[in-house]
Amino acid sequence: MRCPFCGNPETQVKDSRPSEDGAAIRRRRSCSECGGRFTTFERVQLRELIIVKRSGRRTPFDREKLERSISLATRKRQIDPERIDRMVSGIVRQLESLGETEIGSEVVGELIMKALRSLDSVAYVRYASVYRDFQETSDFAKFLGAEGFDSDGIDVPLTPAPAGNPDPKDPSPIRQGLGEQDLSATDDA
Repeated sequence: MRCPFCGNPETQVKDSRPSEDGAAIRRRRSCSECGGRFTTFERVQLRELIIVKRSGRRTPFDREKLERSISLATRKRQIDPERIDRMVSGIVRQLESLGETEIGSEVVGELIMKALRSLDSVAYVRYASVYRDFQETSDFAKFLGAEGFDSDGIDVPLTPAPAGNPDPKDPSPIRQGLGEQDLSATDDA
């Protein structure tokens, strides 16, 4: 393995251990030339997977791209990185076990959505907003309602707020947006 720091083609393996539920081997390496240390992963690849994009373009499957997209969805969430690694490995195994060499990008997207839904609801909605190309807040509301999040304690209005100024005698649409603030009729806006 070539050293990523100095380019020396000879590096030494210092430690090897199974990783990702035994689906990969994690190797700690060091370079005898510059003394740099780095980690490599060795995984079994059953077949070369090709992803067919919506546009019809074909690209080789890239595990790192899958990891990056999931990392963006789970950013700043309290999720154990080991759980994310297991989820990524599970998605890759599912893709390989499909028996197809060419897989539609929508299949990959739906597998990610399913895995994220069981992992973290916020990460699931984040990913869905990009994957399903939400353009307006009403897209979020429709999605959350269809997914049953409104019954899980998240207050999601399924009807859009009325256009223009709401009736001052009925401040409920305002109260929905502002929470439990005091909205008595004597307050100046």
